[in-house]
Amino acid sequence: MGKITFMGAGSTVFAKNVLGDAMLTPALCNFDIALYDIDEKRLEESYQMVTSLNRNLNQNRSKVSKYLGVENRKAALAGADFVVNAIQVGLYEPCTVTDFEVPKKWNLRQTIADTLGIGGIFRALRTIPVLEDFAADMKEVCPDAWFLNYTNPMAMLSGYMQRYTDIKTVGLCHSVQVCSSDLLRGLGFEDVKKPLYEKIAGINHMAWLLELKDADGVDLYPEIKKRAIAELEKEHSESTDLVRYEYIRRFGYYCTESSEHNAEYNNLFIKSAHPELIDRYNIPLDEYPRRCVRQIERWENDRQKYIADDVSHKRTGEYASYIMEAIVTGVPYRIGGNVLNTGLITNLPHNACVEVPCLVDHMGVHPTVVGDLPEICAAMNRTNINVQLLTIEAARTKKREDVYKAALLDPHTSSELTIDETVALCDALFEAHGDWLPPYEK
Repeated sequence: MGKITFMGAGSTVFAKNVLGDAMLTPALCNFDIALYDIDEKRLEESYQMVTSLNRNLNQNRSKVSKYLGVENRKAALAGADFVVNAIQVGLYEPCTVTDFEVPKKWNLRQTIADTLGIGGIFRALRTIPVLEDFAADMKEVCPDAWFLNYTNPMAMLSGYMQRYTDIKTVGLCHSVQVCSSDLLRGLGFEDVKKPLYEKIAGINHMAWLLELKDADGVDLYPEIKKRAIAELEKEHSESTDLVRYEYIRRFGYYCTESSEHNAEYNNLFIKSAHPELIDRYNIPLDEYPRRCVRQIERWENDRQKYIADDVSHKRTGEYASYIMEAIVTGVPYRIGGNVLNTGLITNLPHNACVEVPCLVDHMGVHPTVVGDLPEICAAMNRTNINVQLLTIEAARTKKREDVYKAALLDPHTSSELTIDETVALCDALFEAHGDWLPPYEK
């Protein structure tokens, strides 16, 4: 018997996936489950859902408990073996809306704004202080627990935990798991012989598909490149993945996260001086706010389905339960994990958080040494790592001048705004976010 604590348990659908998976895993099915959130209504809905799952799937073998608010956080964490983190500080309203609407006053447009860019920077600045508190509590009440982080910006948050706390942390993202299948499906590869053999490494949301072979060892990249270029050269392509296809054409490699994400991770695609690029590459500006609105509406329609007495579940491909199972049983499992770069990727900074293949067993998470990335891939990653490391530094110093440095080095922001405009935008975001951020020295 052990304990799983879910931080941000108001994320009911994701909690269902992770905790339902655990209940369907023999090695985890009798673990206690602690649900923690600061929103009473959302916490109660998830508690009802997990309680029903425990009855329907698990013969009530897990003890399910709920903990509301900061004053009960230590109790939620006490004795945990695994802590799953899925918090979103400030939610869609007010903070995500602020991250999008304030930059528009400077004509700075974004698609997702949760990983890099001015939106990613400020999301990190309001989330890292919360993780500092989590880490302090964990050191006191569950110092040996594994912290499984699903919250973005992944590299900044996981990187902070790995460098500046004693908590064992791995960052987990869906994009590695679906990278190859999404690429092949998008380019019409219906009959590829499986299993596929792939090699992926880089940083979160910009890890590179370095190799892809079919079950017979045939290199699929030559045909992939041919089809990607053909899609780019169509007069009116309807593909939503043209940014990543352009990566293939110009840089030689596909990357893990979607084109709407990657459009804002560089200085190449979203340009006020060239608005035609938005249509050319089918870039969905303001995609994340639209997605949030759709999710909120869908939840209102689906709420009863999730909290119904007969709710059920089938085990998903989420990494969390497989990691926990491997650590508990010692049976190895392979993941793509976000870990500290201790010489794993030799042409990226040593203190960066990198995404590499990892083996998990009863001793924990063991990253693979990749060596050098192709230089163009490393160069693209470094432009993002610069911002990640500077943002982590700013979160520690609590100085606005350090936030300015991160924003000034951000590829998209710096390609659109002057130095003075960037500083003014940061100040406006500090003002708009108010108490969602700790005080920063001017």
